[in-house]
Amino acid sequence: MRNIYLAAVLGLAMTTTAHSEPLNLNLSGGNPGGLWSLLGAGIDRAVRADDPNSVITYQATGGGFANIGLLATGRTDLGLMHDAEAKIALSGEEPFKAPITNLRAIGYMYNWAPMHFFLTKAMADKYNIDSIDDIATSGAPIRIGINRSGNITSNVALMMLEQAGVTDEVLTGNGGQLVRAGANEQGELIQDGRLDMITNGIFINHSSFRSVDENVDVVLLSVPQDVIDATNKAFGTGEMVIPAGSYKNQTTDVNTVSLGAILVATDKMDDATAHNLAASLLKNVGEIRAVHKSMQDLTPELMAKPSVIEFHPGAAKAYAEAGLSQ
Repeated sequence: MRNIYLAAVLGLAMTTTAHSEPLNLNLSGGNPGGLWSLLGAGIDRAVRADDPNSVITYQATGGGFANIGLLATGRTDLGLMHDAEAKIALSGEEPFKAPITNLRAIGYMYNWAPMHFFLTKAMADKYNIDSIDDIATSGAPIRIGINRSGNITSNVALMMLEQAGVTDEVLTGNGGQLVRAGANEQGELIQDGRLDMITNGIFINHSSFRSVDENVDVVLLSVPQDVIDATNKAFGTGEMVIPAGSYKNQTTDVNTVSLGAILVATDKMDDATAHNLAASLLKNVGEIRAVHKSMQDLTPELMAKPSVIEFHPGAAKAYAEAGLSQ
């Protein structure tokens, strides 16, 4: 009987030790100094709060598409990506040559990066434009800034514009053009009068848009519901309201498409690691919220929200134990 008791105690000790082994994982994010690098620091602090010996090592990359490639080939343990990027990967669309099937979600990090379409008020007034679907029939020679190729917001912006009838042919026929430029560069170009319209999927009152709103007389264009629905179906994105008054000339709510970001592993991660990681993030969600004021709305319920990627079984177990359904 004594031997059985000792065996049971030893077995319990081994189980406890295995459960509490420190996490040591690489996380691929985005540009140094950007929000995803801050998220990386918050995720690291969350796991360290449970075990000071745990570490999440952040590595800067080109963003979500690059992180998907790293995960697909087993060159990183974790990656951040937009839901729209994940949907493209699952479908095997460009820039991927085949479907990526080994991705597994650990948790949703945010879903509040709405697509904005800012047009100069002078152009909007002259051509009577208050919605993106007015552009095609307005005859306005609009120079539209969209993000650079490889940035998912450019894919989303292009589809939304095309769904609204703003094709490259229509735009150039009116004397306008599409201009590829990053968010900050777009802001500089519209302030210099070299763009008439800028687009991006970014947090409300992000510094790049706040600067434009303060220094240029712009209006926020509305988005037709059918454009929102078609885009969300194609990209797995969501819908969000930009409240009236968010920008100086915005007198009404604007419904638009919203991008989200997901923390993703692969099916090669063992269940215990995925479970312990998700459990630590749930328990210490405040560490992630603290990285930036834009993350204040992160909740355990959002982390457990289903996305375009199925949950890792270990993460799903952690959410079930916390009473959070997927």
